[in-house]
Parts: sequence; C-alpha cells; structure tokens
Amino acid sequence: MNRIDEHPRFGHHLSEAVVDGIVIIDEYGVIRHVNGRVLSLTGYSHEEMIDQDIDVLIPGRFHSHHAAHLSAYVDDSKSRKMGTSRKFTLQCRDGSEIAVDIALSPFHLDDKKWVTATIRDDRAHRAMERSHDDAEQRFQLAFESNMAPMMFHDHENRIIAVNDAFCQMIGRSRSELLGVDSSAYTHPEDLGITEATHDRLTSGEVSQARYVKRYLHKNGQVIVVEVLKAPARDADGNTLYYVLSQRDITEERALTAQLSHQALHDPLTGLANRALFDDRLTQALARAARFGDLGAVLLLDLDDFKGVNDTYGHVVGDQLLRAVALRLEEITRTSDTLCRFGGDEFLYLAEALDSPEQASELAQRVLRSFDEPFSVAGTLLQLAVSIGIVLWDGPGNSTTEVIQNADIALYEAKRQGKSRSVFFTANMQLKAMSRFALTQQLRQALHSGELEMHYQPIVDLRSSEVVGFEALMRWPHAERGWVPPSVFIALAEESELILEIGLFALRESVAALTWWDEQGLNTQQPFVTVNLSLRQFHDPELVSTIAKALSTSKLDPGRLILEITESVTFLDFNETLNVIGHLRDLGIAIALDDFGTGYSSLSYLTLLQPRIIKIDQSFVSPAHESVHNNTLLEAIVSLGRNLSMTVIAEGIETEPQLERLRQVGCVLGQGHLFSHAMPIDSLKELVDGNRGFWTGSTYQLRLTD
Repeated sequence: MNRIDEHPRFGHHLSEAVVDGIVIIDEYGVIRHVNGRVLSLTGYSHEEMIDQDIDVLIPGRFHSHHAAHLSAYVDDSKSRKMGTSRKFTLQCRDGSEIAVDIALSPFHLDDKKWVTATIRDDRAHRAMERSHDDAEQRFQLAFESNMAPMMFHDHENRIIAVNDAFCQMIGRSRSELLGVDSSAYTHPEDLGITEATHDRLTSGEVSQARYVKRYLHKNGQVIVVEVLKAPARDADGNTLYYVLSQRDITEERALTAQLSHQALHDPLTGLANRALFDDRLTQALARAARFGDLGAVLLLDLDDFKGVNDTYGHVVGDQLLRAVALRLEEITRTSDTLCRFGGDEFLYLAEALDSPEQASELAQRVLRSFDEPFSVAGTLLQLAVSIGIVLWDGPGNSTTEVIQNADIALYEAKRQGKSRSVFFTANMQLKAMSRFALTQQLRQALHSGELEMHYQPIVDLRSSEVVGFEALMRWPHAERGWVPPSVFIALAEESELILEIGLFALRESVAALTWWDEQGLNTQQPFVTVNLSLRQFHDPELVSTIAKALSTSKLDPGRLILEITESVTFLDFNETLNVIGHLRDLGIAIALDDFGTGYSSLSYLTLLQPRIIKIDQSFVSPAHESVHNNTLLEAIVSLGRNLSMTVIAEGIETEPQLERLRQVGCVLGQGHLFSHAMPIDSLKELVDGNRGFWTGSTYQLRLTD
C-alpha cells in the first residue's frame, strides 16, 4: 500500500489528531464514531457512546427540537462551517452542560446518509462574549442614564448619539440634535472652539482635550459648559468616534465671579478695594516705568466724618459713604480707578495724564462735587473733603511709597485747614519722617516717665495770693531739649496717644492737689485746671475715668477744673452738652479756654454755661495797644461778671497789663509776671519758703445755678 490515505487506520488516526471533537452519526441519529476529544469533553467512555442515540449528548429540553430537525440536517447537502453554525449546549455524563460550537457536514457512504459533527469547546468564547455584552450594556446604561450630559461625534463633528441629560441641558430633543454639529446651539462668540479642539485631536497634538464654551438653550439662556473630548479607538488604534462628556458650570462660574468681585470690591460701596487698587496701581507704575507715563494718586478723606456717626449713628454714616461713592463715580474717568481705602478714605488712581495741572483739575472736580449737600435718611448733610496728591512719571516708585506719600500730602491738606488739595513734595516726606520719629519718642517718653507736669499759679489780682494752678505738660527731650507743647500735643492728637497723655495729666494733677491737702495748712485749698483735648472730651470713657480718679483720691470735685476750647463743640454740640452735664453731676467745673477767639463764643456761652471763662492772651498783651482792645477787654470782664462766671486773664507779663486788668474789674489772672509754670518739687520749695504767700486767702469760685 503506497498511499497513506488508503491505509485502513488512516481515518482513525486523522480523527484523533484533530483538536476538536468529532462525532459521526447515521441517518437515524445513532452515534457510530467518536474521537478522544469528545470523550474528554463529556466524560463518557467509548463503549458508553457507540451505538447510542445522539440524544445522549443533547440536554433533554432540546430533544424535541432536535428530533424535528434531524432529517433536515442529514439531507442538507451544504456543510455548516465552524463559527457559522448554531450555538449548542453539550450534555455531559455527569449531567453538567458545556457550551460548544458545532459544524455539521453531511456525506454519503455505501448508499447511506451520514453526518459528521465537529464539536469545539466554546466556553471561553461564550464567556468573552458575555463579558463584552455586559460591558456594552453597562456602557449603554451609563451613557443613557448618566446625569452628566454626553454625546458621540463622528469624524465631521456631527452628533451620532446623545443622552437625555444633554438634551435637557440645552432644551432640544434627540431628533433636533442627531446629525448636526455643535454650531447649531453654540454661543456666537464661541464658534470655532469645538472645531479648533477637534483639529488638535485629529492631528495628534493632544490625546484628549478639555475646554470651556457657551451653549444657547432653546429658550435663549446662556449656558457655560466644561467639555472633555476624547477619541474611542478600535484594537488597532483607529479612531471610531469621539466621546464628549460635559458639565454645566453656569452657576459655578457665576458664583466664582461673585466671590471674585467680593474679594476685590468693598462690600459697602461696591468700589474697588485695596487689593484691586494695589493691582491696578502696580500695573500703572509698570507702564510708567516702561513708557514714562504720567499718573497720579489722590487720597481723599472726608472732613469731620466722625461727627456724622456720633450724631446720626453708623447706619446713616454707611448710607452717606454709599452716597459719596456714587457721586465720586459720576466724576471718575473711565480710564481711572476709584477705591474705598477704608473708613471714610477713598483712593483715586488717574492714569495717562497730560500734565500735573490735569491732576489738579481732577482734584478740583472732586472738591466741587461736595458743594451740594447729601440727602441721607431724610436729612441734608453738608460734607467737605481734603485731598493729598502724589505724581509719578517713571521708575523708582512702589505702591506702598505712592500711597504713603499721598497720605503725607493729605496730612498737609488737613493741617492747612481742610477742604483743599495739596501736592506731595520731598520736603513733606522729611517732615513726616521727623514727625513719625518724634511720635515714637513721645510714646517712649510717656512710658519711661520723661514727661512732666508743671503748674502755673493762678492768683487773685487784688492781693496777688495764689488761689489755683493750671496744669501744663512739659517734655524735656534728652537731645532736642524742651519740646514745645504745641508740637508734641499736636502729634499726640493724631493718634490714640493723646488719650494716654490726657490720662497721665489728670492723674498727676489730682496727685498734686492731694499733696496740697497733705501739707496741713489752714489756708484756702487751691483748685487746678486741666486741659482736655477734643479727642479726650469725646472719649466715651472720660466721665468714668474722672469719677474713678476722684473716688480713689477722695478729692473734693469742686477743686478740679476741666478746660475746653470752643472747637470741642463743633464736632457734636448735643454730645458736648451731654458730657458737660455728666461732669457737673460729679461736681466738676468747666472752663472755656481762649475765650474771645472763636467766632461764636458769645452765642455758646448761655448754652454751655461754663463756670470759668479764660481771656485769651491776645486781649491781655496785644501786639498793638488800642482803645478798641481796651474796650473789648472791659466788655469780656463785664460779660463774665453779669453772667456770674469767673474770669481769668491769661498771659499777664507786665505791671501795666496787671493794672489795666484791675481797673476793668478782672479778679483772677496768670502769667510770667507772677510765676512761670514749675514742677511739683519746685512748687513745694516755694510753699515751704513762703508760707505766708499762701495764707489768708478767702477767694471762692462763683458757682452757677
């Protein structure tokens, strides 16, 4: 036998060599041959299968179906290839079932019909298919039910699938969206964003893209969305379509914008705040450094704004600040920035100025805007403003320096009388530096005990006997020598330091009176006058502080006189009367200092009812003697006497001045003619050496009803 296929065992060996199971059945469905692969799949032995009906390999639920179609399988002249035949389930000997793929091949042999069934284990493939189907179902469920708007684009950016969330987001149905590109619902200003991103994806520049654009809802509403676009690829890396996941960030963007606005704007007025102003000023200074642009900052401060809060309350004060902001906005150029600096201060940044005169014109425009009163809470309030101006036109400036220099110029505007504008100069900076250094030294002097209280005697002009003292603060500076009170008191007034200094003066003066009592002299006990600054007088703690000092020292309140000037009443006259009333309840007397220099002193006298009026030195020792001066002096003394007020003349330096005061009937006075102000130790020496100087005084301060 030369041909192997003619060998009687060739078919058997060939059947056993294939990896698939082979079953040959006759036209009646009886198994005539099986190979070893079938036996290993099913668990049957060869003997258990041969001459058995094919039903032994078919689950019972399929028997009727198989019987009905068996003849058709046998008679079919066409083979069924593997993978194209029906999926089948094979029954095993132990009753279990396995998934198989069967290929049928009918043939004729010896005039008989046979069918060869090739059986392949399909369990792994079926499992893979199930996994794929599950994944497909999960993906479809995730796509359709996803709360995030999603869609698929083809290569031309047309929509090939879209979920309900996207339809709801833009108010359009699937039928309106499928087959169209995004331009149909994109905001006109954002057209091209999707196309540009698509080009980057197709070119391979990016593997996925994230971008923000605006859509138009069908009702016209603008929707801001964040889009993530990525390609879906096959196993070979070819792009099938593009998946777009989107997020509506409209409210988020609105909230971000609101928070950004709040972070950069004053909540009361809506103007730029310091952070935004610093940023704008930094940019302006950078441009000036590059191009030499001329710019200016105007620092505005409302004059005497505290009186509004004290009189009408902070609610009205806030309303007034808003009204001021609105009026300033009306005159602010579109290229400029207006900022609420804090409290009642505003900053105005003016860029691209033609000349310094233009900055001056802006300042004058601001000043004129305050000519009309402000109507707030049914009340007309007249305000004025002071302005400090600083210019720059090149490098070398910082935001901090610019604002500091504007503040220095503002201080000078206030010093010159308010309601005006002043340009910063280098000389002002030197003065400010000196003023700051001196303020620091003043604070140290107060805490280290360097400040001293001196006392100038107040005498009965008829007998030259001492009846009281004026307490005057002195500062013997270690390097500068004696610093004038007009200098250091003014510095203290600019800060809270004036309250500490005032408390020091009060305590020292009360201690001086207590010392007098300790001398045990059978004489008229003197009084002492203590000057109160404007800020001290309006300090809410003033009355309680004085009451505590009197209680601690057991001092007769009638011996403590508090001196105020007419300017104290300007801030809030009603509050002034209220404070004076509380002081009178304590038994404290009030002296009106510098009488005759204020424009409305006479009209205030009947309302304030001071126990003492002190004639200003300009009437006692005038620069030029005149009949009119003598007449005024006599009138003031007569006025005090008729109003039952004690009159004290200040600044008596010569005998003729003393004689003139005696002639007009002035009873009390003080000045260098009698004694300069001296420290308590020198006063003790004067008392010990001249006890007769203090005895026999019977003077009593006149009391008002």
